Amino acid sequence: MTSVHPVVLCGGSGTRLWPLSRKTLPKQFVPLVGDKSLLLLTLERLRKLNPEVTCVAAEEHRFLVQEGIEAAQVSGRQLLEPLARNTAAAMAATALLNPPDQLLLFAPADHHIPDAEGFVETIRRGIPAAQQGYLVTFGVEPTFPSTAYGYIRQGAKLGGALAAEAGHAVAAFIEKPAATRAEELLLEGGNLWNAGILLVQAKVLIQALEQHAPDILDACRNATAAVEVDGDFLRMERLAFERCRSQSIDYAVLEKSDRVAVIPFSGRWSDVGSWNAVADLHERDAGGNRISGQGFAMNATHTFIHAPIRPVVALGTRDLLVVDTPDALLVAHNDCAEQVKDVVALLTTQGQSQATRHRRIPRPWGAYDSIDDGERFAVKRLTVKPGARLALRMHHHRAEHWVVVKGAAHVVCDGETRLVKENESIYIPVGAVYRLENAGKTTLEVIEVQTGSYLGDDDIVRFEEAETALGGADGDRKLA
Repeated sequence: MTSVHPVVLCGGSGTRLWPLSRKTLPKQFVPLVGDKSLLLLTLERLRKLNPEVTCVAAEEHRFLVQEGIEAAQVSGRQLLEPLARNTAAAMAATALLNPPDQLLLFAPADHHIPDAEGFVETIRRGIPAAQQGYLVTFGVEPTFPSTAYGYIRQGAKLGGALAAEAGHAVAAFIEKPAATRAEELLLEGGNLWNAGILLVQAKVLIQALEQHAPDILDACRNATAAVEVDGDFLRMERLAFERCRSQSIDYAVLEKSDRVAVIPFSGRWSDVGSWNAVADLHERDAGGNRISGQGFAMNATHTFIHAPIRPVVALGTRDLLVVDTPDALLVAHNDCAEQVKDVVALLTTQGQSQATRHRRIPRPWGAYDSIDDGERFAVKRLTVKPGARLALRMHHHRAEHWVVVKGAAHVVCDGETRLVKENESIYIPVGAVYRLENAGKTTLEVIEVQTGSYLGDDDIVRFEEAETALGGADGDRKLA
């Protein structure tokens, strides 16, 4: 059977799903369907095609992607982008790093497709056309006149040596339409939602880029000419990649090429692009309410509640979206779901950290949750993965008090090593050189109390000797 290599595009900020999705933890990494993230579901679905994958991700999200790879029980590498340059650059760089005849399946990390078997079968239907030099896209048969999706108009059936079920030539790409136009497209028939999935041989994509977007291809050639290999992480040359124009593959290539085919997919699909789309992933009760987590709807109708942390009660509400997180709350009419991104822009201009950062910050070694802070103190909850450790470090302006609440910690402080067990504590004075390590087989949980005249993140001097199997870290590849 022909090998298809899945490439998962892990970019995107997901601002329309604020406050759950933020820059530091975009929607593809957030548990949205049960206890699984969209990235994990995507990797599990693609595993049915090939258990070896490539993920294209931002440097700052690489440990989140690594967690998804491990949870999905797939293997592969990550191509790390120094900064976002849209799908054309991500696909170009990937194609350049693969054998010319390799079939590449580019799939977004943040789509929900419950019928994994049907999805895989649809992808396999596109293989003959891709082997004949087509850029093969996949369109979803629309079930309602959506204004949130672009459309693909099917042209003539592919002929020649290709089987009748191998799809159609693409007659046109249609931008996200107004409501009346969306209704017309549905009634016309032959128009599919653009799923943003592409199956193509590496050499065919490179040839198409050479013809239609040579500047993007040249920039990616320069960026991948001397890729830095760090385990499963591949890093491109930053300055060369910065010079690349930012454009989607649709605009850069697909809308200009006459060798684009489309395969229809009849299963359920969503790009989970708004809170209304998230609500649709949950069952409705008799009043049309949809609940996730600890939500309660009383005398309410058509209300969605996302409450993963604490009880949230909607009493007598109608047509509302209620999304609760530890540090921010969204209450919106469901007609305003597309405007949530404007809220993020407003909060950003006002300097609100909640616009882009969660209270809980993932790290390669685990995570920390900022529980409380005030003048001259801060309280955090650290969770450290088995076998992981923080880099050797020191602070000029603050001391730290640690209480182990679960597991056991190996602590090095000024050259002395101590085992700190559950219900025990240790004091790290100002200026001490120290390190925290979880040498056990279960997650280590520590309550950290910081005290001092200055508690900023820049009051950390890290030493490079500490590493973990995950590698990398807070933007400087040292563990934080």
